[in-house]
Formats: sequence, C-alpha cells, structure tokens
Amino acid sequence: MIRQPIVCVLGHIDHGKTTLLDAIRGSAMVQKEPGRITQHIGATEIPLDTIYQVCGPLLSEKTLAVPGLLFIDTPGHRAFVTLRARGGALADLAILIVDVNEGFMPQTLESLRILKQYKTPFIIAANKIDLLPGWQPHHGAPIASTLPNQSPSTKAALDRGVYQLVESAYDHGFHADRYEQITDFTETVAIVPISAKTSEGIPELLMVLLGLAQRYLAPRLQREKEWEGEGTVLEVKEVEGLGPTIDIILYNGSLRRGDQIVVGGVERPIITKVRALLRPKPLVDIRLGGELAPIERVSAAAGVRIAAPGLSDVVAGSPIRVVSGDVAAVVEQVQTEAQPVVELAEKGLVIKADSVGSLEALAYELRSRDIPIRMAGVGDVSKREVVDASVGEPPAILAFCVQVLPDAAAELSERGEVGLTQGDVMYQMLEDYEEWASQRKAEQERAMRRAIVYPGSVKILPGCVFRVSKPAIIGVRVLAGHIRPGCKLLREDGRVLGRVKSVQSEGKGLKEAIAGAEVAIAIENVTVGRQVHVEDVLYVDISEGDARRLREVKLNPDEQEVLQRVCEIKRQKKASWGM
Repeated sequence: MIRQPIVCVLGHIDHGKTTLLDAIRGSAMVQKEPGRITQHIGATEIPLDTIYQVCGPLLSEKTLAVPGLLFIDTPGHRAFVTLRARGGALADLAILIVDVNEGFMPQTLESLRILKQYKTPFIIAANKIDLLPGWQPHHGAPIASTLPNQSPSTKAALDRGVYQLVESAYDHGFHADRYEQITDFTETVAIVPISAKTSEGIPELLMVLLGLAQRYLAPRLQREKEWEGEGTVLEVKEVEGLGPTIDIILYNGSLRRGDQIVVGGVERPIITKVRALLRPKPLVDIRLGGELAPIERVSAAAGVRIAAPGLSDVVAGSPIRVVSGDVAAVVEQVQTEAQPVVELAEKGLVIKADSVGSLEALAYELRSRDIPIRMAGVGDVSKREVVDASVGEPPAILAFCVQVLPDAAAELSERGEVGLTQGDVMYQMLEDYEEWASQRKAEQERAMRRAIVYPGSVKILPGCVFRVSKPAIIGVRVLAGHIRPGCKLLREDGRVLGRVKSVQSEGKGLKEAIAGAEVAIAIENVTVGRQVHVEDVLYVDISEGDARRLREVKLNPDEQEVLQRVCEIKRQKKASWGM
C-alpha cells in the first residue's frame, strides 16, 4: 500500500506559494495571513478525488495508486529545512514556484541550494502567466488548451520567460525543460507554466507531480501495516481548551490516541502520552484549528495536532516517535536524531535557529560562503552565547527565527563589540551579516592605519626651504602613501632622520597628507644642506613589527612599492628584516 507523498512548496516571497495552494483547495488562506505573506508552516491534504476533479480529462483514463497529496506551505523554505526525517529531508517532492516575469530571485537560489543539499526531486511552477502582455485567461483550464487561444506575441513572451528559467536552472547545475518536452523526468526538471490566480496550468502541475510520485517514488512511499508512528514537529502552540499542543507531520507508520510518544525537547527528549488527536478535514490547512476534528487513529502521511502533557518544551523540527517496546531505546534514537549536523571550526561566529533543520540550513548557506562557525545551537540567544561570541572571531551571532533573551540583550548592550544579526528570511539575514562584517573589516583597517605607521614617501621641492634648522621647515610633495606628524623619515642610505613635528597646508595644521599633496613639514634635528638636500626623496621610517603587520593590510600599489623599498634599505644592515 502506498502512502500519499509529502510535497513542499518553496519559492521567493510573493511569487505565489500560498495562492497556488488556495487555487488547488479552493480556499483563501492567503487573505488570512498578515501582510499576505505566510507566517507559519501549514499542511493540507488534497484527496485523490479532488485531484481527479481538477485535472479532468488529463487523468480520466488513468488509475492511480497514490491516495492523494499532502502539501506543506511555508514562509520561504522554512518548512522544508525545519522538517527532517532521520536526518534528511521530510518532503518526498517539492514545487519551486517562480514568477515567470521576474525569474530567479534570491530566495529562489536559496531554495535551489537546499533542494540540491537534500537531493529532493522537484518541479518548477512558472507562475503568473496571467501577467504576460496580452494574456487572455481561461480559468481552471489546462495550459495545453488555453495556450492555443493566446496571441503570437503572448506565446513568444511565455517562451522567453520559460527559456530564461531553463538558462538560470542550468547556471545552477540543473537541466530543465518544458514538461511536455521531457522523456526522462529523473534527468530533467519539469517546468510547468501556471497561473495560481486563474488556476490555468494547475491540472498539468498536479498530473506531473502524481506521475513522478507513482513512477519514481513507490519504494519510498510504501507503507508498513503495523509500523510504529514516526513524524516531525511542525510547530508548538498553546490552544485554548487543550493546553500545549504540537502540530506534526506523520511520515511513517500510525499513531493512536493513548499512545506513548517520545518528542525532542529543549534539553532532553520528552516522554508523554497522547491525550487528544485532531486532524483537519480534507482541503483544510492545519493552521485553521477550529476546523480540526478529533480522531482515534491516523496513518502516514498526514498532518495532525497532538495534545499531551509536558509539550511546552518541544522544539519545532524535532522527531516524534511512538513507543511500542523499549522506551530507553526510543529516547536514545530521538536524542540522536535531534542533534544538528553542523561542521564547526576553531574560529568563527555563533549561530542559533528555531529548529535543527533551520540550523543545518543556515550552516549550509554559511559554508557555501566560506564563513566559519564556532558554535551552533537551537533556541533563543542566551547570555552565555553572547559571552562566547565576544571571544570569537568574528565576535558575531546569527539568530534565525529566534529571540534574544533579556539577560542576553543586556550583555549585548554592555559588550558593544558583539554583532547580532536577526531575521526570519535567511538570504536577507545573511546579506545583513555580510554588510556588518564588511563594515567591521573597514573599521578594523582604519583602526590599524591609525595604530601602525604606514608607508609613505616625499620629495623636497626646490625653492621651498622656509627654515634651515631648529626645526627645519621645508616644502615637500607626497609621492606615495601618506605622512603624519610624529613619524620619522628615512634616507636612501638607511639613516633615520628627525621626527616630523607638524604638517601644514596654507598655514593650517593637518593630521596627515596623502599622495599628491604639496605641504610644509617641520623636522626636528635636521639641517637642510647637511642631512637633507633639495630634491631628496625621503621615506616614512617603519618599525620591523609594523612592516610585518602591514602584510595583513590591503595596500595600494604605490604603498606596496614604498614598503618594498624600505625593506630593501633596512636589509642592507639586517638581511632578515621584516620577514
């Protein structure tokens, strides 16, 4: 017996994920979300008879073993990374929804990387064909029947949009094509043009999904008759009249009211008994709690709500297991599966996330950007993590879909050097972090420039000796780098001259003069005509320690050349100087 496949819908914000599900189930969930953007993970069962009804003649002569589809709706790709099954992706299939007029966007690319990471089969829904210039809508029609009614220019616009998706997919390692052009769906990603608004193309979308599930995923979907229930927690919430509850996806086996279960918790697995089991009606999202009906038993795959004692500390994305024998063995299994798989380094930042899957996805994105991680964990940011981050490099915390506890906020305020980046859209949060890291690097370079002596060279100008000595005041042109009050000057023969007392331009003192400037400098313990002469080139004297530190600083070519010349002068007396 084959269970229904679990299908996750991913895509960029406002590309139509929830609208697509609304079109299939005939609801208006998108209107109920704040700002019309999905805030919480949802699950909806689409029965096979509904699919037959939507697809019409496309499936009228086909016999399907798959009993239906279980759709997961998600903010971005949050549900996909939150829901894990034995360390892998819970979803059997995915729909990557893309606005055919806009093409791939940041969250599209983020979703592609996650799909590639978990090796999940997917199709691309090229949405919003109704916005193509001149499109004539035919509500609910298959794309094969509505397309012939469009003008040549509109068809050409669709072809251009689809071809752009094919190119973008190829650029990211996937072969893709229009669904009707594909002979081997295991090698090529199917692109189905649709309009979630007018429901055009949705019959083909469901047909391709069911075909993939029935033909290629049968072994994965095979359901054991008496298998102990296995699932993953969607969300934890307090429900009036029930107390703490968990919404779960049961992906294997069965679950009954009264069953003993083990669920992943904040600190350790939680052992409890199912007091109530509720299931949404077909075509109703599990988030609509008022439309959930009590049941005695459920088999995979299904989205259900569980009420049981002690669920407050359950972690979203953690495993849930039915106990039929050794409780200790199940606890150990849940404990093992609840551990995040994150590659850590000696140096790096601290990351926190709302679930194990989210944490792994964040780590995956950071690794793709060569950003090391020193510590990783699930849950809100605590004072301990702020302290740990303060001694890290970089001293930073990334907090995905979690809060900062009050004592941690106080510690952050006290330790101003720790950078905190929070967010619930991963790509945006990573962009914010990279901007912070870039600004910090620039500030460090500026601080280093203030702390160490930088390369610079000057040339004494003819006719600009204003005082011969005590101190000597001469006009110079800065040839490279810069010159500051307090630095010493170096001759070509290696002799170090007196200290620069001041740098002036038009009678005003300067903190520094940069390449190209002509300024007057006052030099101690120097007599013009003895230690220095007109048209001499002098170099800013650099200590050996500063010369070594300058290797870690980005210098321009002129500064590099001056530093190299200073090293050559110094090595006339000490061959290893600055090495």
